[in-house]
Amino acid sequence: MPLGSRRQPGGLHHRDAAAGAAGRKRVGRPRPGAGAGAAQPGGGGRAATSWYEEFRRLYDTVPCVEVQTLREHADQVLHLSFSHSGYQFASCSKDCTVKIWNNDLTISLLHSADMRPYNWSYTQFSQFNQDDSLLLASGVFLGPHNSSSGEIAVISLDNFALLSRVRNKPYDVFGCWLTETSLISGNLHRIGDITSCSVLWLNNAFQDVESENVNVVKRLFKIQNLNASTIRTVMVADCSRFDSPDLLLDAGASPSRVFDLGSDSEDEAGGPGPGPAPARTKEGLRRFLDGLLDGRAQPQLSEHALETKVAELLAQGRTKPPEQGMADAHKLLIFTTGCLTYSPHQIGIKQILPHQMTTAGPVLGEGRGSDAFFDALDHVIDVHGHIIGMGLSPDNRYLYVNSRAWPSGSVVADPMQPPPIAEEIDLLVFDLKTMREVKRALRAHRAYTPNDECFFIFLDVSRDFVASGAEDRHGYIWDRHYNICLAKLRHQDVVNSVVFSPREQELLLTASDDATIKAWRSPRTVRIHQAPRPRPYPFISWFGSQRR
Repeated sequence: MPLGSRRQPGGLHHRDAAAGAAGRKRVGRPRPGAGAGAAQPGGGGRAATSWYEEFRRLYDTVPCVEVQTLREHADQVLHLSFSHSGYQFASCSKDCTVKIWNNDLTISLLHSADMRPYNWSYTQFSQFNQDDSLLLASGVFLGPHNSSSGEIAVISLDNFALLSRVRNKPYDVFGCWLTETSLISGNLHRIGDITSCSVLWLNNAFQDVESENVNVVKRLFKIQNLNASTIRTVMVADCSRFDSPDLLLDAGASPSRVFDLGSDSEDEAGGPGPGPAPARTKEGLRRFLDGLLDGRAQPQLSEHALETKVAELLAQGRTKPPEQGMADAHKLLIFTTGCLTYSPHQIGIKQILPHQMTTAGPVLGEGRGSDAFFDALDHVIDVHGHIIGMGLSPDNRYLYVNSRAWPSGSVVADPMQPPPIAEEIDLLVFDLKTMREVKRALRAHRAYTPNDECFFIFLDVSRDFVASGAEDRHGYIWDRHYNICLAKLRHQDVVNSVVFSPREQELLLTASDDATIKAWRSPRTVRIHQAPRPRPYPFISWFGSQRR
């Protein structure tokens, strides 16, 4: 939904060191996965060998000291993203600029691109490609209040030239990089009143391609949407990084749900029953429509419910199953979706195979024969609430999700009237290697806007920490090992986005509706940077004066 004016009550600043929890829970026990993470720059040190080392890590390495406030934006700052090297970062704002910053000890503005000449209303998202040579910037078009059109721009980081522009609908698909020179965008096609299909496109970042063997754009997936839902918030996880994770989270003793479409397991959302679920659904819908056409059935269904049943039946024979097993996937496409209402309450996962990761191949028109087919999803995770943020761990194995839960036992009777959502935000964790939910939900932050005005609150994950914005005028930091809140970072308005430096997790940036970006460092790094330089010995000073 469009971002609106947001003014909510604030909270008091405080910091919970939670050192006692460290001493009680794991004295002398190494933190899981710390060996792998220690090799990363700025990883925060080796595995813990004592309660004191854990105490010092929790107290001294959390980025909770404000060191700089950037006020160059003229309106709400909506999103932040770091380059992979950590030397630069980008910011997007309601002032319709994309700003690129130098991440030195003192942060400085490097470039500002004004997108208003391209009919943009504001910029909302950015992402650096893998070698930090290009920046993807996503924005929203000017238009009526109910317009959902946007655009993605590609900016060169060598000379800040605008290389290409790609249409993106709805605008909260955001867009993302798949390879160093290709990016994913979306388009939406209406089929009925509440039925549509989302097409995800693979676009070449350089639109002046002349080779007949390389397309500027290629269709990646076409997915049916029911009950006014759409695909939004696309991101890519690299499966090749799963086998050397930065952190192995323990799922705990309680059983975890498995999310795998096409499975006959009782853990499946469809539940146990004879025969494959798709076949049972197809036969039931066919009998229903046959009876309706023959005049034998008098369904007490609303117009929307009838449209959904017809759409489900028509898609049964026109949906292509997944091409191969997940073991062959190199990358996963992750996005929010739904099946009951327009409110994004599900996470869709689709494997991307090697032959799909290039625009090389037949020209665009030669693939039109497959337009009659939808692509089936490989996995669906239903969070039973409104998803307002997603982020990947550095190893891409764990997916962290900000969700505002629906009331327990709530039923969606009308797709245009989703259930009310909780003010408390649950931060859920899913293991993308096993497709299981890790049973450790984090809760401390809050949001107040209702379903029809709900907006994204971006989060970020480092080796040891998780951070998120909130509508209570604070950013939050949790520890990934103990699942405890370590810090609250004060702003004067809603905190929309947070991001850790990939080079040092002891540096965090926060962006707010108060039009500022704040840089936070750990007490340890503040002491190091503020330490006075040693004074020269008297003999060296005398010797230097004699030479002059």
